[in-house]
Amino acid sequence: MTGPAATRFPHRHLLGIEGLTAGEISLVLDLADGYVEHNRKPVVKESLLHGRTVMNLFFENSTRTRTSFELAGKRLGADVINMSVDASSVKKGETLIDTAATLNAMHVDALVVRHSESGAVKLLSDKVNCSVINAGDGNHEHPTQALLDALAIRRRLGRLEGLIVAICGDILHSRVARSNIHLLNAMGARVRVVGPPTLVPSAIERLGCEVHHTMLSGLKDADVVMMLRLQNERMSGQYVPSTREYFYFYGLEYEKLEVAKPDAVIMHPGPMNRGVEIDSEVADDLKRSMILDQVELGVAVRMAVLDILTRDRRGAN
Repeated sequence: MTGPAATRFPHRHLLGIEGLTAGEISLVLDLADGYVEHNRKPVVKESLLHGRTVMNLFFENSTRTRTSFELAGKRLGADVINMSVDASSVKKGETLIDTAATLNAMHVDALVVRHSESGAVKLLSDKVNCSVINAGDGNHEHPTQALLDALAIRRRLGRLEGLIVAICGDILHSRVARSNIHLLNAMGARVRVVGPPTLVPSAIERLGCEVHHTMLSGLKDADVVMMLRLQNERMSGQYVPSTREYFYFYGLEYEKLEVAKPDAVIMHPGPMNRGVEIDSEVADDLKRSMILDQVELGVAVRMAVLDILTRDRRGAN
């Protein structure tokens, strides 16, 4: 791959979107754009990472993200190892620091990490010699999800600057929401978060977003409606009266969507709870829903990230 890839990305790791410039974000998106078209060709495998090792270290279950990173690494020609934490020494009491020492001894080139604790990926990145990619840490960030969301929006609507993006649902527990807020602000979009008071963090407007507690006001004239999953596994108390009542007030259906722009697009990072945060008819609307686009573009974005972060180790300029 050539073109935008020639520009240098000054970061060794990708731990979050916060702190990245608009130019750095655009660099990743431009490179990923090329990989989208490349992946649609009959022969898609590259030799760019031949002889390099990418390890997926997931302390939380994942289907889309882990599979997407695995496919991205293999399409670039890397040796990809999926480390099963359930059967690893971590379950036997090994600390993250011990794990880092073990990984250093293996001479891994890139480490993709998902962890339930915010900051755990940063801790690992301080102790390993390879590049680290945050595949989601606690309630903190999920940078590659925000990048693929941005790529999907840019490819469909032609830009990010000036768009009104409404992020709706369980904002409190969502690392996807935080990464998207950082990215969209950096790229000049106008961000709204929409949800019940119990699921919207206090003072989140300090991140640069508007807060709405009704779908009517939050979706008004929106260009993009991004729905989030109710993360019941992270809830220790009663945040909503019932899923039925939650859908009535905050579930996305055509009636609520009428206040958005006529050509507003619909997004969801998955997995979806149909009938809880989104109506099936809306989710499956091929003219407006970009949910399957997000899945496809996830591979291209993760290829771009692996490409960019391993350049120094490959001796690239």
